[in-house]
Amino acid sequence: MSRLLMTKMNNPFAPSTLDEELEDDNDVWTPLQFAALQGDLPLVKQLLADPETNVNAPARGYYGRTALQAASSSGHLEIVKLLLAAGADVDAPGGNNGGKTAIQAASSPGYMDIVQILLDAGADATRPPAKYGGRSVIQGAAESGNVALAELVLKLEGVDVNDPPGRYGGHTALQAAAQNNHVEMVRFLLGRGADPNAPAARYKGYTALQAAALQGSSRMEVVELLLAAGADVNAPTSRHKGASALSAAVESGDIVMVRRMLDAGADVTALVGDIPRTAREIADIQDYTEIVTLLEEAEAKIQV
Repeated sequence: MSRLLMTKMNNPFAPSTLDEELEDDNDVWTPLQFAALQGDLPLVKQLLADPETNVNAPARGYYGRTALQAASSSGHLEIVKLLLAAGADVDAPGGNNGGKTAIQAASSPGYMDIVQILLDAGADATRPPAKYGGRSVIQGAAESGNVALAELVLKLEGVDVNDPPGRYGGHTALQAAAQNNHVEMVRFLLGRGADPNAPAARYKGYTALQAAALQGSSRMEVVELLLAAGADVNAPTSRHKGASALSAAVESGDIVMVRRMLDAGADVTALVGDIPRTAREIADIQDYTEIVTLLEEAEAKIQV
């Protein structure tokens, strides 16, 4: 059976190719939801004119979205306006995996105009992130790198720059900015009180420094900002699929970043990972010869 997106009925609007996150046989999308996702304004108008169309059909399956969430996540402003005028529930919950409300869905891509319209419609910007890969509104804004959007959101009552991450694959606003190399966003968030040592999410999480180190020396400016702000190079790792700042640098294969973590005081003897290993053992498995030599030298200094 093809893994193309299917609707509850035999959907005549299904395309021949789909985004990976939508390719799930368990997803059930209504024609309106899919038209909203695709930005098909004429079809959305046609469907809304049909009294049988439910503008608030719930998000179903692992990656489902309501029509409003679909339009918001894809930046389709005019469709968002139409759906709100038709009575779309602005705070409806998302699908089972990485579910986001409409305003959360709009914040991650940085769609400030849509976020503002949803706020005007009464959207709750303080909703916590969903358990699996969720994003609060400020976390989404930080992920997008849109500083103006982050500034707008932080002016709202109840929005916390240090919103805790979703348990699985989540991140704080600062962690998101660091991971995506949004230097100005990192600087902005630190200036607004973001905690450089906020703990990593329980599963597949990283502190801000760990997230930056994982990307190698292309993130060095972010790393320096975080270290200057007091980021702990030896902060605890995520319980599952995480990495210390040093082991993350090793995984990047970037000896410049590895050296910087060592200079910052990284514990070369620490055991990390689901199968506990030292940074040198990780480098050896990856066959990073130069990094292995560097770490062996660092271990030898400790033994002297």
